[in-house]
Amino acid sequence: MKYSLFFFDGDGATAGEGHYRLLLDSAKFADENGMTAVWTPERHFHAFGGLYPNPALTGAALATTTKNIQVRAGSCVLPLHHPVRVAEDWAVIDNLSNGRAGMAVASGWTMDEFILSRDPHGSRRTVMWKNLDMIQRLWRGEGVTFEDANGREVEAKTLPGPLQPELPVWITCQSTESFIEAGRTGANVLTSLLGGTLEEAAGKIAKYRAAWDKQGHEKAAGTVSLMAHTFLGADEDKVKQEIREPFGAYLKTHYGLLENLAKGMGLEVSLNDFSDDDLDAILNFGIDGFIKQRSLIGTPSGCASLVKEFADAGVDELCCLIDFVQDYDAVMGALPFLKELMTATET
Repeated sequence: MKYSLFFFDGDGATAGEGHYRLLLDSAKFADENGMTAVWTPERHFHAFGGLYPNPALTGAALATTTKNIQVRAGSCVLPLHHPVRVAEDWAVIDNLSNGRAGMAVASGWTMDEFILSRDPHGSRRTVMWKNLDMIQRLWRGEGVTFEDANGREVEAKTLPGPLQPELPVWITCQSTESFIEAGRTGANVLTSLLGGTLEEAAGKIAKYRAAWDKQGHEKAAGTVSLMAHTFLGADEDKVKQEIREPFGAYLKTHYGLLENLAKGMGLEVSLNDFSDDDLDAILNFGIDGFIKQRSLIGTPSGCASLVKEFADAGVDELCCLIDFVQDYDAVMGALPFLKELMTATET
């Protein structure tokens, strides 16, 4: 099992110094302790993840402050960007990092984000795949034809040239169809258990592998990377008590995001429909569910069996989401226990 750090919360709603201290310092820890990558997301117009509007910017910072780990977007929302800009930005990161750039791509989340796009929200999946193909061609040094504002066709070749001949790509997947399509195209997979169980994920991974094999890709089997909320310590009861309040606050923010997502799908759902008691019950259920079934929360020895379950399900890399706890000292103090878990699950 490989281990990486993943960032997704990062409340950017309040001004202040030191917002990126945890990102930079934990990345140095990961770099010095044999971890695989650091992932930063793309989020817009919401406190949940508001520190991360552009993974190319955070990626550039990480590229110059680390030496070993891969620097990845998790994820770049392709319909919101021109393919030339994505190819250029990440080629710079590839150069700054000496060939350590990688990217997960996504089709988009809320409708509000699509004020940044020339394409409608409903066509986002098609646009994602089209843009990804153009980015990969530009990365290889090929010319790609685009149309300017006057309708004139222009062949573009981007600079600088990257160090890696191919851009390592992950597809952000939740549906079975997206897993299968990732297998057909020969891309890696970035997923989570936010919307299902490990057993369900295992079935999707099996279909991903089958699609990969059926297509007959020459390269080795793709990597399945799973995001998991992570906070480890020496005493399981103490760890669970310490994370209950920050995780509850995290889920409240997350539910606000889910409310926006539901509205984007034409569903009228409001947190105002729930009483305080109902909301607390939902939060407690969510916390307990994540602790028991979906997260690395507890002690290294207590989580080792879950890591084996992840591996048996076909997961190759655990992307440890650490910034849901908004306490720099607590999160940094928990990282040595993650290193302990890494060591215990090497064989």
